[in-house]
Amino acid sequence: MGNKLYFVKKENKEFVHVKDESINKLAKKRLDVIFSNSEKYKVPKRFLDQWEDVALYNAKGDVDKANSIYLNSARSAYALSNVLNDLLAKEWLPETVTVFSQRGLGAGNKAAQIEKLHPAPFSFQDVARLIKFFTKEGDKVLDPFVGVGSTLKACCYENRKGYGIELNKKYADLSRIRVEQEVPNELKYKTKQTIINSNALEAIEKLGDSFFDFLITSPPYWNILETKDHKAKTRIAENLDTKYSDHSDDLSNIKKYEVFLDTLSQFFSNCARIIKDKKYMVIIVSDFRKLDKYYVFHSDLAQKIESQSGFRLKGIRILYQRHKSIYPYGYPFSFVPNVHHQNVLIFQNCK
Repeated sequence: MGNKLYFVKKENKEFVHVKDESINKLAKKRLDVIFSNSEKYKVPKRFLDQWEDVALYNAKGDVDKANSIYLNSARSAYALSNVLNDLLAKEWLPETVTVFSQRGLGAGNKAAQIEKLHPAPFSFQDVARLIKFFTKEGDKVLDPFVGVGSTLKACCYENRKGYGIELNKKYADLSRIRVEQEVPNELKYKTKQTIINSNALEAIEKLGDSFFDFLITSPPYWNILETKDHKAKTRIAENLDTKYSDHSDDLSNIKKYEVFLDTLSQFFSNCARIIKDKKYMVIIVSDFRKLDKYYVFHSDLAQKIESQSGFRLKGIRILYQRHKSIYPYGYPFSFVPNVHHQNVLIFQNCK
């Protein structure tokens, strides 16, 4: 058996390799069974690729009840009972903190030039972070308002099958171009991304029941892009889009907030049919101000969805947008907030 130790337990909150030879023999035998039946035990590929670095783990040192594998190089364990994702325990915990900072390549980065053509882009790195937590490798991910394809790019890097729906043909085409140009050919899931140029409200009616493992999106925030603020004026000067489209089916062109809210919440409620039971839906939205009224959009939307469907709000994370510029809104007469965060609404399908 050599000098390798195959069993790990916890002592005084520290991981400790057990040296008892008989226990190590039992642990190695169990690991061999798990490796030989990796599909049955649902062992993530990332651990199979590093199997020589793996040990069996039980916090109390009971080899017969051990149901976790320990990655020596990472000094953390993975529970074989984990049905949600492929994360080690130490990777899981930070993702439960309710505030996290936005990541991005920066507007000047070569790989961000397509992204900035959209008036409200979302960083593929932030999408990837959420996809990693709420899915496993090979899972199917839907973004019904995919824009210029941040979710699809993230799916390529995280080995997930991405499906994006986009009403605006210009952005749908840019999504395809983005995957083709910005994703390395050696990533095997580059060819497993699907883009649907359609009205999302109609497109989901053609999708199968319980087809998706996860839904993540950042929908229109009503018609706030009509506001000609400092950001809009800058984009106009750079000849960049300042609204999603002029299409009559575009939700951002609905005039009344109440009608927009009803339409959007009903759409997400209808998505319960195509999401697997107990799987998750994440909606990233921002509250906003229009004229002299402040809209608590995230709260309005969450309450509507819960009242209409089997989705249950499990929590909210705050995405801090630390890179955003500060503008002198209201100065020097009144308080007008610089909104530098987005609300990540996390729903579970409990249909």
